[in-house]
Amino acid sequence: MHGFKQAVVVLFFVFCVWSCGVVGCSRPGGSVDGGNPETSAIEKAAPKALLFPKGFMWGVSIAGFQGEMGCPTLPAAQCEDHNSDWYQWVTNKEILATKSTGLDGNSFPLAYGDPVSWGPGQWELYDKDFEMAKVQLGVKAFRMGIEWSRIFPTSTVGVEGHDNLKKIANLSAIKRYREMFQALRKRGMEPYVTLNHYTLPLWIHDGVACHKNIETCRKKGWANPKVFLPEIVKYSGFVAKEFGADVDFWLTINEPFAVILPGYLFQVPDRVNPPAVRLKYTEARTVLLAMIEAHAKMYDAVKKNDTIDANNDGKVALIGIPYSFSPVYPKDPKRALDVEGAKKLSYLLNDVFMQAINLGKFDAKLDGKTVDRPDLANRCDYIGVNYYEKTVVTGADKSILPLLSPMFTVDPFSLKNIGFFPKGLYDLLMLVKKYKKPILITENGYKMEVAPKAKEGAKADDSKMSEFMLRHLFWLHKAIQDGADVKGYLFWSLVDNYEWNHGFNLRFGLYGYDPKDKAKKRIPRAGVAAYQQVIKTNGLLLDVITPLLSKKEREVIKK
Repeated sequence: MHGFKQAVVVLFFVFCVWSCGVVGCSRPGGSVDGGNPETSAIEKAAPKALLFPKGFMWGVSIAGFQGEMGCPTLPAAQCEDHNSDWYQWVTNKEILATKSTGLDGNSFPLAYGDPVSWGPGQWELYDKDFEMAKVQLGVKAFRMGIEWSRIFPTSTVGVEGHDNLKKIANLSAIKRYREMFQALRKRGMEPYVTLNHYTLPLWIHDGVACHKNIETCRKKGWANPKVFLPEIVKYSGFVAKEFGADVDFWLTINEPFAVILPGYLFQVPDRVNPPAVRLKYTEARTVLLAMIEAHAKMYDAVKKNDTIDANNDGKVALIGIPYSFSPVYPKDPKRALDVEGAKKLSYLLNDVFMQAINLGKFDAKLDGKTVDRPDLANRCDYIGVNYYEKTVVTGADKSILPLLSPMFTVDPFSLKNIGFFPKGLYDLLMLVKKYKKPILITENGYKMEVAPKAKEGAKADDSKMSEFMLRHLFWLHKAIQDGADVKGYLFWSLVDNYEWNHGFNLRFGLYGYDPKDKAKKRIPRAGVAAYQQVIKTNGLLLDVITPLLSKKEREVIKK
């Protein structure tokens, strides 16, 4: 294997590790690691429940672009945001007509193009959804996003100062977001607000033009940090000042590598991101550095502008990042190359970004050698963990792509991604706890694939949703016992939503709905009753969780 083909295989391999942090890799057909055996009765002396710490923050997550559009009665001009690169991407005729090719030689669309009007319509239905989440589930936290392109549909370049920015801001969007935050507060629910969940304003990123020619397109987004960084920092400071009276918990950039890999290196059916160009190493490195610097600068901007303690707990503006982690395991724990390959890949996936924003250790060449960057250090009050899958690798004696990183010492053909592996949450939390920061599970969700002919209905295979949730929570409880400072768990997602390039081919909601139902009536799935019981108990009832556990997992309870 030589040249381009070799590069494509390795990049596909790396991407696979990250793509499921975006769309999930759980396999609804059943458990993959030995769950659901016949079980014996719990010993009478055992506790009746595995309880979580007092004040543990139970909640749900959703993103702005995915959740806002699709209003039942509001006109499209009010409900839909036509000013983002993702709206452009899923509605552009050229993009919808373009096919990409995978390693297997099969083609797949860059976007399926389902109507955005099929979205859950939270721009209108937020109050009903918040009430549903509070009354039916009992959640205490709600993660949502602010769409940069809604706040500033036109360019902010050259506009300085809060007052001047407000003159060009979309005041109706500001009003609606404020109403949403206050509706959460009214119900005693803590807003966790993501500043950037993939989407960018069209005035700063033209994904279609850059897909056609990344070198000549003018609006390059992340790939032009000289223009981009001042504007995303400006936006972050603006919304922090506008909404600081209602928001204390902020999140900066959702899953950075889920933009870098499918945006600039290689696309696969699981994930495409504008501008969807291939093997652009220079741009990929530029975007990685820009995202690290952006997080640090956004952190500083929010700290400066949000000076109000919204929940009266004595703390103002706590800022984290929702990051997609994946535990990496050697295929053969006794084979030195496998062990070393897993260790190096874990470093690249899980530590390069984290060590920069927590410790100020920046690895610009992805070679394990860092330089000190005080301007990046201690820019993280808590770490958001998005977890969907584990990775198993066979090691290689040298990097397949040394120009990208000398640490890609793995065999891409041996890669295995396993998306229903609850113990992986425990293992990665044991990894993350070394940064000595509070941790919040910002995403953990169950993927339900829907056949194209059936996707206009509400049905999806939720038969393993409860098991997925409860077994992950079992290992989360164990991680807390073993020293991980986890403060809460946010399930992805409250309701089915527009799943990026997939449209409605994938469902994640605790509640479903028929996308063609104009009323968007919410229909509870199997996970609702399970989560309701967890939240009510603040723990896992042993008579419920034990039958779901493998023999090895039941041994954990006895210990």
